[in-house]
Amino acid sequence: MKHSFMFGAMLLMIALAGCLDVPAFASDQQEQKSNNRDAKAIAAVRAVLDTQVAAWNRGDIEGFMDGYWRSPETVFVSGDTVTHGWAVVLDRYKKGYDTREKMGTLAFSDLEIKVIGKDTAVALGRWQLTRAKDTPHGRFTLIFRRTQEGWRIIHDHTSSAS
Repeated sequence: MKHSFMFGAMLLMIALAGCLDVPAFASDQQEQKSNNRDAKAIAAVRAVLDTQVAAWNRGDIEGFMDGYWRSPETVFVSGDTVTHGWAVVLDRYKKGYDTREKMGTLAFSDLEIKVIGKDTAVALGRWQLTRAKDTPHGRFTLIFRRTQEGWRIIHDHTSSAS
C-alpha cells in the first residue's frame, strides 16, 4: 500500500512537472516579444543618435537638438553645471558652438544601449569632436523616453576627458 501511494505520488509529480512546461513555453514567447520590442527600441535610439551626429556635422544645432525632449523638464549635466529645459540647452549649445570651426566634426563610439522599461532606455558612449586645432572628447550617459514624437533624450550627463 505504501509503495503504490508513493508510486502514485511520483506519477502525479511527473504529470504536474509536464504541466509546468506550458507556462515555461508561454514565458519563452513573452521573452521573445520582449526581446523583439527591445531590439526595436535599441534601433530607434541608435537612429536618434545617428541623426544627431549627421545634423551636428552639417552645422545644424537645432536639428541636433531634435533628439532631445522639447520640455522644460529636459536635463543636461556637464561639468559642474546642470541645465534645465530644452530651450535653455539649445541656447547653451548655440552660444558654445557659434561657428562651424568650434563645432568641428562629431563622432559617437562605444555605444551601449539598454532598454530599462517599456518606454525608457539608457545609452552610454563616447563622443569626440575633431577640429583643426584639437580633438575634445569624453563620455555621455543619456536617458531616453518614448514620447509621442518618438524616442527622445530626457536627461544627458556628458563629461569631458582631461
